[in-house]
Amino acid sequence: MSNACYCIVLRKASRRISAVYDEALAPYGINIAQFSAIRNIIRHEPISLTDLADKLDLDRSTVGRNMKVLERMGIVATATGADHREAALSLTAEGKALLVKTEPIWHDVQVQIEDRLGPEHSRQLSELLEAI
Repeated sequence: MSNACYCIVLRKASRRISAVYDEALAPYGINIAQFSAIRNIIRHEPISLTDLADKLDLDRSTVGRNMKVLERMGIVATATGADHREAALSLTAEGKALLVKTEPIWHDVQVQIEDRLGPEHSRQLSELLEAI
């Protein structure tokens, strides 16, 4: 058994890798967490806050606060959901345009990371993280 705390090692790695994505996305005014939310919204729109929270593996209140920020930025629109008890989220035209601009940036970072790790380590990393 390793003396290293798996949680601390993963958190440090997560912060480092998030910083790489955040730096690449910064010129567009978003970070990797916002990019992930935007991608999930467009894949499932209209989507409720509860369903988006499930997809992002975050609590609903955190997602709600994050969506307010994206709504103020003009990226996300909120409408009454199908059950009228919960808001449904969708991307605005500006949000869709932002996604078109940022997906290639995200892809470039993916390639940079895979190049740095190499194909075998990239595959192993994905498999190990999926196992957790």
